Amino acid sequence: MDLVIVSLAERPDLAPLLEEFPGSWPEFMHHDPASGMYYGVAGLHYPEHVLMAFDRDHPERLVAKGYSVPFRWTEDVLPPGGWDRVIQRASIGWANGEEPNLVSAIEINVQTDLRGSGLSSVMLGAMRDSVRALGYDTLVAPVRPNGKPAHPEVPTGEYAGWTREDGLPVDPWLRVHVRAGGVIEAVAVRSMTIAGTLVEWREWTGLPFDRSGQVLVPGALVPVLCDVEHGYAVYVEPNVWVRHKT
Repeated sequence: MDLVIVSLAERPDLAPLLEEFPGSWPEFMHHDPASGMYYGVAGLHYPEHVLMAFDRDHPERLVAKGYSVPFRWTEDVLPPGGWDRVIQRASIGWANGEEPNLVSAIEINVQTDLRGSGLSSVMLGAMRDSVRALGYDTLVAPVRPNGKPAHPEVPTGEYAGWTREDGLPVDPWLRVHVRAGGVIEAVAVRSMTIAGTLVEWREWTGLPFDRSGQVLVPGALVPVLCDVEHGYAVYVEPNVWVRHKT
């Protein structure tokens, strides 16, 4: 594959291809209210932070994409609100004309038929390079550990600490970040909050959601909390903060 990586600022004509990543995420993941605050304006406000990768011989299809966002954060501890909080801070900061001092990864996504090919590592490297070229010395990432759905009842901090014999994380996506020089810093305990009616959760998952309590949902990092009496369920996803010096 003769890989080409460009930003949306360089190739705005490729914007429609960003939507063509079928099956990338579980359906419920598309219903985090904060996501529209970012994706709805990414092409307008942050095009230089949107990366697109394609095979030079097949430019009609993106093989991977990466999103990040600049924001201002002056506290020593990264926000426990993780992904949602970064999007909120970036949106407020842009509206108020604040000078950002950090960049946060929002998403790195590889076409499902190409996962395991090393493209995620390439895209992370490209994001680090892009952040440095844009004048920032730090990239932070509220990482969604891709092996965590197999262990939904294990606390995320405990899971993030699992290592192999070589000292690298057991989790594949965390391992990519650490290999690239990232340092695991904290758990973002409420990185995404997705609430819905029981009807909505049934549509999103195909599960009955007919009993109050914890519901194990395929693709979820932790159980979804269901309240039948009040007619809703809530998913509060933790992510793992990783810091990269670029």
